[in-house]
Amino acid sequence: MELTLQTSRFSQVVANLFLRLISWRVDAIIPSASKYILIGAPHTSGWDLLFAVLLMHSTGIRMHFIGKESLFRWPLGIFMRWLGGIPVKRHSNNNFVQQIVDVYNRSTDLVITIAPEGTREKADYWRTGFYYIALGAGIPIAMAFVDYENRVVGIGPSLTPCGDIRADFEIIKKFYTGIQGKHPKRQGKIKIRE
Repeated sequence: MELTLQTSRFSQVVANLFLRLISWRVDAIIPSASKYILIGAPHTSGWDLLFAVLLMHSTGIRMHFIGKESLFRWPLGIFMRWLGGIPVKRHSNNNFVQQIVDVYNRSTDLVITIAPEGTREKADYWRTGFYYIALGAGIPIAMAFVDYENRVVGIGPSLTPCGDIRADFEIIKKFYTGIQGKHPKRQGKIKIRE
């Protein structure tokens, strides 16, 4: 299954030009893997989506997102798939994590973007589905960010989960420490639900 398409050279030039015009820059370590999950944090504003799109075009990475199956019915479904959407069944015997692991297993190239906070409001903990997807599919987790204080959007290092979620979350927490979202008071702690 082939889902990931590169963005055009023209869109890369336009995205980079736009970022320069608004005095932002891209700092990205592009993973060498053809399949990975891209987490985005902190997620405190609707503007984060614009920067995710600019990051996608600037780096040439075709990012996908997950949506509930009902969003993919005709005629909207054509547009949602064109945007990079992947439908999942919410009320299925297959759990969410396994559905996405199966999509990765059928794909040769795939980058799915997830905001682990799950909301733009302050979250008490991060959702861990992304972690178990990466673990189940045997793929790395790349850490994307939008740092409003320093006006940088990018991708940091990748992490291959070892199966010890607490140890891996310490690495993730260390990376995101000091990165400021648009609304810092909405940033929750990077921790797992007890």
